[in-house]
Amino acid sequence: MAKLTLYNTLTDREEVFEPTEPPAVKMYVCGPTVYDHSHIGHARAYVSYDVVYRYLKHLGYRVLYARNITDIDDKIIQRANREGVDFRTVAETYERSYHEDMDALGLLRPDVEPRATETIAEILAMISTLIERGRAYESRGDVYFAVRAMPDYGKLSKRNLDDLKAGARVEPGEQKRDPLDFALWKASKPGEPSWDSPFGPGRPAWHIECSAMNRKIHGDTIDLHAGGRDLIFPHHENEIAQSEGSTGKPFAKYWIHNGFLNLASEKMSKSLGNILTIKDVLAKFHPEAMKLYLLSTHYRHPMDFSDQGLEESAKALSRLYRVLYALPASPETAVDEAYRIRFEEAMGQDFNTAKALGVFFEIAREANRSMPKSETMPRAT
Repeated sequence: MAKLTLYNTLTDREEVFEPTEPPAVKMYVCGPTVYDHSHIGHARAYVSYDVVYRYLKHLGYRVLYARNITDIDDKIIQRANREGVDFRTVAETYERSYHEDMDALGLLRPDVEPRATETIAEILAMISTLIERGRAYESRGDVYFAVRAMPDYGKLSKRNLDDLKAGARVEPGEQKRDPLDFALWKASKPGEPSWDSPFGPGRPAWHIECSAMNRKIHGDTIDLHAGGRDLIFPHHENEIAQSEGSTGKPFAKYWIHNGFLNLASEKMSKSLGNILTIKDVLAKFHPEAMKLYLLSTHYRHPMDFSDQGLEESAKALSRLYRVLYALPASPETAVDEAYRIRFEEAMGQDFNTAKALGVFFEIAREANRSMPKSETMPRAT
């Protein structure tokens, strides 16, 4: 099996990938909160991890890939209230939209796609265990995780409790013992969806769902956990605390995070009004051009998104297809073993798609040189 190294956010270094029980690989990617159409930041993450999934399978690993759907959340409830509909209507509408986008991009569906509302029993069981172990507490129908009960809290994001305390605060209506603590279960408010629980009617908070879903699907410890850099803190940090606080075992062996995607060198933000949806882009560009563009930068690096970059990728994609269509008539240009080795070396260096794509373009240049000058290559459609 070809060697694969990846940059592990947890250890802050590049490591050889060695799953716990090879050839099995337990992989989890944080999915969307379905309250609006998916944006290009989602595209970057899910295109990147689609390649990770495919490449692990190419290497011969037996991957169980889970990617969740958050279908209950403050933002979903707020949108449902604005539109005067049930929260399920909002969640189902934008889950369909999300799947349309992923399918349009040609991404493989994950093996398992759990929803938060289908994991309530597991969420409640994990919260009860945390309370029993002294790592969570009830407060007027809410349940909070006691951050100081986990001495190594902050190990993923490399933050210490003193720094966190300086920026911590208690929101109106919260009954925390410590400003650092975070919610596991939220008591229901009038008109909000709720589920029965030992703590009273309420709903799960955001972070706990991924911990519960992971354990339901993969067991106590997974091999590979992935998501955007914006999720490192607090979401992924809290996932570790919840999972390890309830099981006493390591949660995930490897953590990988994709870099930010910027518009005009500025981070996308709803408050800035500069969100660009996947549908916006696909209305103007072919999905494969968008994928080529996203993969032309290493997944961990920040990336500026522009129409100019997409146009250049569309032209490059056309060149690749023109050569591909001409290759059957020119068997002497068949790819030799050296190219395959170089491709796997590039991908083996922390999934370096930018370098791997360079091998494809070199193949295309070599094929062009070996073709008769008079040959007219068909144009890609």
